[in-house]
Amino acid sequence: MIDRRTFIKTIGAAGGALILNPFRNLNAYHTKASEYFGIHPFIEDNPNAVFIMLTDVDVKTNSEANKQVGLDFGRSVFVHLADELHGIPLTNNVVIKPNLTSRGKWDSRYTVEGSMGVVTDAYFVEGIIERFKELEIPASQVYLREVNGTENMTEGGYGNVAERTGADIQIINTVVDDIPEEQLQWIDVPDGIWFNKIPYLWPVNSPDSWLLNISKFKTHSMGMTLCAKNLQGSIAANYQQHCSQYEREMNILYDHVNSDAKTVIKENYNRHVADGIPRWGRPQGSNNDGGLWMETWATRCLDNNSVTKPGLHIIEGIYGRDGHFIAGPNDGLANDYMTNILIFGKNQFLVDIIGHWLGGHEPGNFGLFHLAKERGFISMLNPIDIPVYEWKTDGTAPELKSLTNFERTPLKTCYLQRDYDGQNEDYWHICDEPYDYSTNIDRSVASRKPGSFRLMQNYPNPFNNKTTIKFILPQSGFTRLDLYNTRGEIVDVLVNRYCDSGVHQVIWQANQHPTGIYFYRLRLDDFIETKKLIYAK
Repeated sequence: MIDRRTFIKTIGAAGGALILNPFRNLNAYHTKASEYFGIHPFIEDNPNAVFIMLTDVDVKTNSEANKQVGLDFGRSVFVHLADELHGIPLTNNVVIKPNLTSRGKWDSRYTVEGSMGVVTDAYFVEGIIERFKELEIPASQVYLREVNGTENMTEGGYGNVAERTGADIQIINTVVDDIPEEQLQWIDVPDGIWFNKIPYLWPVNSPDSWLLNISKFKTHSMGMTLCAKNLQGSIAANYQQHCSQYEREMNILYDHVNSDAKTVIKENYNRHVADGIPRWGRPQGSNNDGGLWMETWATRCLDNNSVTKPGLHIIEGIYGRDGHFIAGPNDGLANDYMTNILIFGKNQFLVDIIGHWLGGHEPGNFGLFHLAKERGFISMLNPIDIPVYEWKTDGTAPELKSLTNFERTPLKTCYLQRDYDGQNEDYWHICDEPYDYSTNIDRSVASRKPGSFRLMQNYPNPFNNKTTIKFILPQSGFTRLDLYNTRGEIVDVLVNRYCDSGVHQVIWQANQHPTGIYFYRLRLDDFIETKKLIYAK
C-alpha cells in the first residue's frame, strides 16, 4: 500500500501544481515519459474501499463551479503512471458513461431546470474531460456513449460540452439492425442467467478502451439508480431494457437470451422470497412493480456487470434528486437538493451500498445487493463493514472515517412500496427499517447449473499485463489452480488452498512471463477443467 508521504507527493503533483504546468511537475508515479495514465495508486491499492469527496457548490445552476469540481476531482484522481503494469497506454480510448437517461420530457410539468437532477451534470463531466486532455489524451480519443435521452444533447448541455472539448459524444438510440457493425462491440456473457450475448455501443468494452462510469445521486423505482444500473445505458437499444417486466419480451434476438432464462429467474425468485430478502414478496401490482420484476431487472443488471469492466465508478452528487424522473413527493414533483458529495471507488456495488446509505436508506433492504453478493460481486452488505475514506484535493492523505461522520440526505423512492399484508407505507418512502446483516440470506450461489463446477474464461483475453479468472465451486474443498506453458510446465500457482463453496476470482499478473499461449487448470477432488489464455503485449 502506498505510504502517506508518497501519497502527499503524488496528489500534490496531480493537483494544484499541474494548473501551471500539467506535464512536468510529476514524480515517479506520474512522469509523462512513461506514456501511461491511470487512477491514483492509493485507490488502486484499496479496491474494496469507497471514497467520499465533499464539494461546496452554492446552487445547481452554477456551471463554472460544477466544472471546477470535475477538474479538481480529475486532477487528484487521474494521473500519469510510470509503467505498463500499473497504467493504461495514453493511446487507448477513454470512454465515459454518464447517466443520460430520458429526463421525463413526456410530463406536462417538465422544465429544463426542474429536470437537471435526472442526469449527470454536464459541466462536471466537462471538467473531467479537461483533465484527460491535460494528461495528453487527445479529445479525439475521448468518447461519451448513451442509448437514452437525446434531449440531453441540447437541453442537457452535452452538445455544448462536445463543442467546447472536442470529445465524441453520441446518444445512439436506434436498434441493433440499424447500427453499423463497426459501431457495436458484441460481448459473450459466459456466466449470464438472462443474457448470453450483449451488443455494446463502440468503443465500450473494446480491447483498447478504458471505461469511466459516472452515475447520478438520485432515486428511482429500483431504489437509487446508481453505478451498477447506469451501465445498462451503454448497450444498444432494446438490449438495454433491463427494466422490462418478467412477462415482457425485450424484442431482441432470441438466441442472445438463454432458453431457460425465465425458468431460472422464477426459481431464484421463489428461493429469495423464502430466504427473506426484504420486500421481495410484494405481489405484482397494476404497474408490474412487484418482487418478481425486481428479480428480473437485477438479474439482467448483474449479467451486464459481469462483463463490463470500468476502471472507476463515480456517483456525482453535487446535487441529488428524489422521486422518479419528474414525479416525486414534493407536491407531485421530484426535487433536487444540494447534497455536495462525490462517492467513488473500484467496486460499483460497494459504491452503491454507500450511496444508498447516504441517501437515507438501509442497503440491506434492497435485493440487488443480495443477488450481487450471491453471484460473487461483493463479499459484504453492511455499509459499516466497508472502509470509507474522505478524499481531499489539497494534497493530504485520505482519512479513514466512520459513515456517521457524513451527512445523510433522505431521498424518497417508490421502490417496492409496503402496502400489502396489512401494511400501509406511503408511496414515496425511505427504506430505512433496520436490517440484520448477520443473517445468511445468500446461502446459495446463483448460476445456471447450481450443482456443477464452472471454470470461466479469463477476462480480458487476449490481455497485455493482467487478467481475471473466475470459478464456481458448489462445495468446499482443497482447490488448486495452476498455470502451464505450452510445454506443459507449471509457471505459476494461482490458488493452492482450502476454498469455500461459491464464486471465486484471481488476478494473474503476467508481466514477468513471456508473451504467448498459456493454459490454466482447476482441480478439486475428481473435478479437473482446463482453459486457454493468450498473453499478448
